Amino acid sequence: MPAEKNRQIAIVELPQGKLSESHFKLVESTVPEPHEGDALLKVRYISLDAANRAWMQGATYRDAIEAGQVMAGGAIAEVISSTAEGFKPGDLVFADTGWQEFAVLPAKQLTKLPSLEPMTHLLSVYGIAGLTAYFGLFEIGQPKEGETVVVSAAAGSVGSIVGQLAKMRGCRVVGIAGGKEKCDWLVKELGFDAAIDYKNEPVHKALKEACPKGIDVYFDNVGGDILEACLFRMNLFGRIACCGAVSQYDGDAPAHGPRGVPGLIVTKRLKMQGFIVMDFNDKRDQALKDLERWVGEGKIKVQEDVIEGLENTPKALIGLLAGENRGKRMIKVA
Repeated sequence: MPAEKNRQIAIVELPQGKLSESHFKLVESTVPEPHEGDALLKVRYISLDAANRAWMQGATYRDAIEAGQVMAGGAIAEVISSTAEGFKPGDLVFADTGWQEFAVLPAKQLTKLPSLEPMTHLLSVYGIAGLTAYFGLFEIGQPKEGETVVVSAAAGSVGSIVGQLAKMRGCRVVGIAGGKEKCDWLVKELGFDAAIDYKNEPVHKALKEACPKGIDVYFDNVGGDILEACLFRMNLFGRIACCGAVSQYDGDAPAHGPRGVPGLIVTKRLKMQGFIVMDFNDKRDQALKDLERWVGEGKIKVQEDVIEGLENTPKALIGLLAGENRGKRMIKVA
């Protein structure tokens, strides 16, 4: 391995309010050396997700992030050298490399990826975004033909795929997104039946117009007031897939949570379930086969937002939390 430097983005201070670029610092270290059973990885693309911000608030399904650490994050990486069985130079893997150019990890923390073009699809439609949409909608939402499906953060990496999958099932699909441009894109390009601009119209009222027969499945990416609005429109035996709560990740805690939840869940006999994509690892292979087939048939349009340069990672995450992106946002490192 040449004597290169390893550029890293460290989180120097955990945010108490809004996340800012001042919470991060670009640092340099030496390229790490692999030990027995390890692989040295060169990071190619870093995945940016709202969950990155949630990890700063404490332990979730992973350990909490601490000040001074290299910022955590998943990435596509190429194996440079390996003493790990089953991995050789040139292999592509998905791993929690963190925000850096090189990483050393044991084999058990690596997921081998196929070599395909564009490589970015391994982070979007064939990565966590596509799999989260697939499992959350089909395993928890269980939509049926003719039902109404509503998805929040509908122009994001997960929501944009959820809506297209629901249309394939013969559902009426309503997306909730911020801004006219995004809403027009959902309807005109992705085939949603309607879109609600939460920034410029009252969601409660707009849902009544867009969902005259109520909501059968709600795919929740945001929590907060939008979750509350959808709860009141749910039909009997409706299903809610709770994927994220981005409205509550960045900044001060909300003044209140969704109101009337216990009564609504009981009287409407709702199923409301949180999940993470790893819950369905045993069904991953079939999901990937389905997604690859549908992309090949043109039934899923893949939207990606690729930003170049490791140094731009903090700004890109802050922009994602503010809703700048359309589709899957990622950083091209190398």
